[in-house]
Parts: sequence; structure tokens; C-alpha cells
Amino acid sequence: MRQIVLDTETTGLEPADGHRIIEIGCVELNDRRLTGNTYHQYIQPDREIDAGAIEVHGITNEKLADKPRFADIAAEFLEFIRGAELVIHNAPFDVGFIDHEFGLLPGSPGCVNDHCSVLDTLSLARRMHPGQRNSLDALCRRYEIDNSQRALHGALLDAEILADVYLAMTGGQVSLSLDSHVDSNGQRRSTIQRVSADRQPLVVIIADDAETRAHTARLDAIDKTCHGSSVWRRLEQETITS
Repeated sequence: MRQIVLDTETTGLEPADGHRIIEIGCVELNDRRLTGNTYHQYIQPDREIDAGAIEVHGITNEKLADKPRFADIAAEFLEFIRGAELVIHNAPFDVGFIDHEFGLLPGSPGCVNDHCSVLDTLSLARRMHPGQRNSLDALCRRYEIDNSQRALHGALLDAEILADVYLAMTGGQVSLSLDSHVDSNGQRRSTIQRVSADRQPLVVIIADDAETRAHTARLDAIDKTCHGSSVWRRLEQETITS
């Protein structure tokens, strides 16, 4: 699965007020592996950058004076993200700005959702950690991701950090394919090993009372978190009633 971790920096907060994108940073993942492919572009917005925005990202009007306009890079950018799942922290903000920029183009290509699916890591974090701070910096602390270089916001740096955070957040088993691996060339190879029919039988270890109680307590905690019975409990119930 191809995913693009994306971030933008802007002249202000609202595209409805005429604010524009001034930086785009993208990092490519393929099957949850960083490929090394990136997209990074500064953009001339044809307007002044709000002072408050400069305090956040440090990008000045002077720095952008000789940079291309969004219309000049739109085709290349769209080609880079087309068909991928976009992974964005607070996706409505970035997608709203990109949709606005697309809408200003002659022969508009439509909206982001016409070309990509979108995963909002802020919504994901709020579901995983309700009632806690879920900013990118807070998630870096929670998942022990080094963001020491992030004195100011920057689209490519933030996309790289978000990629690490996203992979940590979703770091459990992501595939039921237990019989293959991806080699150094990115090719999936079978690792099935046949075993002898006359092999020694497996040793079955029965849980003792303390382990059974710990298991039950863990299932109770899972039930509380997911507001219902766990899959394990449902399977146990189906076994009892079948």
C-alpha cells in the first residue's frame, strides 16, 4: 500500500480569508516502509504572510520571492500524491488549503478526495488517547520520537516526524500474511518451511490460576476500552454456545 505523509505551511489560518500554501512536504511509505522518496517545495503565495504564521514556521516573504507559484508546481505535486493514502495530522486543515489551491487553477483538477484517500492521525490519536494532548510534539514524547530538530515548524521535517509517529502509533501486526517477507529489493518472498510428519509433538503448557486471573483482567480492560466484548470473549462465547 502506498501512503504519502504530508504537511503544509501557510500564510495564515483560513483559505477563505485569502491565505495560501507556502510550503509542501511529503514522505513516501510503501507497505509501511520509508522508501526515501520525498516531495518538497516552497511556493510564492502572491500575498503577505501573517506575522503570527512567521513566528510558527519562520518562513518570510523575502525567502519566497523567487519561488514558483502553486500553478507552476500543481501538476508535479498531484502526480506525486495521486492514488495514495495521505497521512496528515489535522487533515481538514491541510486538505482544505490544497482544495482551495486546486480550485484557483484554470481547469481545476477537483478536490484531494477525487485523487486520494485521507487518514487523519489527529483523529486516530484522539481515539487511541482520549482526553490527552495529541499534538505532534505530544505524540513524539508519548512514542519517544526524537523531534529535537523541530525548533520551528517545517513541512518536510514535520512530515518526516509524522511518518515516525504514525508507524509507532500503528506498530502492531498489520498483515495476516505470516508466510512471507520483503527482501532488500522490495520483493515479497515465501518463507514457508515444511515440517516432518514424525516430529516430536508440541508441549502444551496450561495456564495456572494466577495466569488465568491476569488474562481475565486483561480482557476486562480491553472490553472497557472498546466499549464492548473483545474478539477473544466473543469467540469463547461462540464456542460455548455451538
